Amino acid sequence: MVILDGGMGRELQRSGAPFRQPEWSALALSEAPEAVVGVHASFIAAGAQVITSNSYAVVPFHIGEERFAKEGRQLANIAGQLARHAADVAAHPVKVAGSLPPLFGSYRPDLFQPERVAEVLSPLLQGLAPHVDLWLAETQSSVAEVRAIHAHLPEDGKPFWVSFTLQDEEVDDTPRLRSGEPVADAIEAVVGMGVAAVLFNCSQPEVIGAAVDVARSVIERHNADVAIGAYANAFPPQSKEATANDGLDELREDLDPPGYLAWAADWRKRGASMIGGCCGIGPEHIAELKHNLS
Repeated sequence: MVILDGGMGRELQRSGAPFRQPEWSALALSEAPEAVVGVHASFIAAGAQVITSNSYAVVPFHIGEERFAKEGRQLANIAGQLARHAADVAAHPVKVAGSLPPLFGSYRPDLFQPERVAEVLSPLLQGLAPHVDLWLAETQSSVAEVRAIHAHLPEDGKPFWVSFTLQDEEVDDTPRLRSGEPVADAIEAVVGMGVAAVLFNCSQPEVIGAAVDVARSVIERHNADVAIGAYANAFPPQSKEATANDGLDELREDLDPPGYLAWAADWRKRGASMIGGCCGIGPEHIAELKHNLS
């Protein structure tokens, strides 16, 4: 079992670091970089074996077009440096995943702009590349988003992980991405890309188990060497009109560390071998996972 980290943004907020919308976690890269290292360190101390660079909000959607054009690559570089430092001084081996976020807005496949992918993705790749051990396209709402990112990855031999976000408001018997595409189709697509791992994140824990089942089925059918992982959020269901850079969602009280562990243990039984947390899941949750699942 590989233990992943938890959500950066809410931990920055909880630590008293500068934190607001629409900049989200990107604000601390320039105003309080030591706080970012502190959050990475707290997840590592809790048992995380993989930490994710704080580059999720380094996109125009969060920091604005003008600032991104001027500082995007520099901020991505800082995010990579801070994560690398935290990993290098850790007491146990820690890998750094380079976060490649939804380039045009979380949960909103309708906002995807294929003609701008290179413009927005390139500064992230260039800034992060010297510091990360693998690439993680996370919170992806559609196969098109992932195909676009995959097409622009450097040929550096680093593993490529893909993490999809799932419909968790209007659900039926078929696990689906927020685009409405069946999870089975998405897994077929990424297995064809040669991914090293497929994960599900930034969705309610209730919808992840069925997605893990589908992923395992497709991967086994292809006899592919692809790991499965999960890291849910602690948000209520997110609507199709969600604006992920406007305001802060409340966190669910039932997803305390023991409550979250119960879901994680179920994902492990279903075939997930990489588990952590997303928004609202803190070091105390990761410590619970480490203690009980490792």
